Amino acid sequence: MTDLFYERLVKTRHYIHAHPEISEEEFSTTAYLRQKLEDLDIKILETELKTGLIAEIGQGKPIIALRADIDALPIQEKTGLDYASHNGAMHACGHDFHQTSLLGAAEKLKAQEKTLKGTVRLIFQPAEENFQGAYQVIAAGGLEGVSAIIGYHNNPHLKPGQIGLRAKAIMAGVEQFTVRVTGVSGHAARPDLGVDTVLAITTIVTNLQEVVARTVSPFDAAVLSVTHIDVGTTWNVLPDSGFFEGTIRTFEPAVREKVIAGFTAIVEHTAAQFGAQVAISWGNSPSVTYNDSTLTPLIAENSKSFAEVLEVLPSTGGEDFAAYQAQIPGVFAFVGSNGADDAPDWHHDDFIVRDEALPVAVNYYVENAHFLLDYFAEDQA
Repeated sequence: MTDLFYERLVKTRHYIHAHPEISEEEFSTTAYLRQKLEDLDIKILETELKTGLIAEIGQGKPIIALRADIDALPIQEKTGLDYASHNGAMHACGHDFHQTSLLGAAEKLKAQEKTLKGTVRLIFQPAEENFQGAYQVIAAGGLEGVSAIIGYHNNPHLKPGQIGLRAKAIMAGVEQFTVRVTGVSGHAARPDLGVDTVLAITTIVTNLQEVVARTVSPFDAAVLSVTHIDVGTTWNVLPDSGFFEGTIRTFEPAVREKVIAGFTAIVEHTAAQFGAQVAISWGNSPSVTYNDSTLTPLIAENSKSFAEVLEVLPSTGGEDFAAYQAQIPGVFAFVGSNGADDAPDWHHDDFIVRDEALPVAVNYYVENAHFLLDYFAEDQA
């Protein structure tokens, strides 16, 4: 592939970046991807996916899956780029970069189809930002017959040309909680005649800071953040109910269980002190993005042929790629996308991916697809 290939790919990314769509609404994006794949004569599988799509190159077993996410965020872009979005959404997490690199890999792999020792399945996944897309792909049969899956997320703190990998936990398990607290309403002048929901909620939130600080080993990692409190409507009335919500992030199953148990105990016991009632609900969010211990070092070694490979610390961000890894062996990497000291992080309104990061992202898919097909073909022989 020549430099013209990447010049075309840059134009593709700029187009996708300028036309973002948020989770569950990626209809035009899906149509655009479908047309690109049809132009390459790549087989698109019929599924029940509302948005996103699955395609295949090659034939027979083994089957290796390559995944890219396609959704954007409801953020008003402020990058000032000449291809910036103006529709109220933004690819502020770089999913335009992800899907473009998978399109580039698809073109390369299609040209190499006769040399493939099996099938490469391309998963253009919707709705990663709300953590639902991977479950939708699995329900649509996207992992049927697949021996292993690889994916990546761009990382603005790594330079173009670099890949970050680590075995086991590379991104956090995410818990999304909502706690509704119910007391007894009354006049602010007579709090003794009610059950003070405001005091109950604020005391619970304060006490929750003990969970990580005093129950998690300093050699482990966990985060518990309350991010939203809603209680009361006026100055002289004790409200009868309110709620707060937030997130827990952990990297190991045992730590997750311990933090959730401590969280539940503090919420219930503190509420009981005030005579308030509580109901805890948990969102459908991903577990730890946990890289396969056997495949990860092999992928790292193979990737050294086209990138500088670094062992990185895990991120406290979450990824629904973890849902795939719960079903089959999977490897998730970080691909360097900026590297500047002041590079904005994910989900910022001035987040920028550098175009020169595309070659390594494309080759991450292409070279490791070949490697894994060879690896599992030998295993099945």
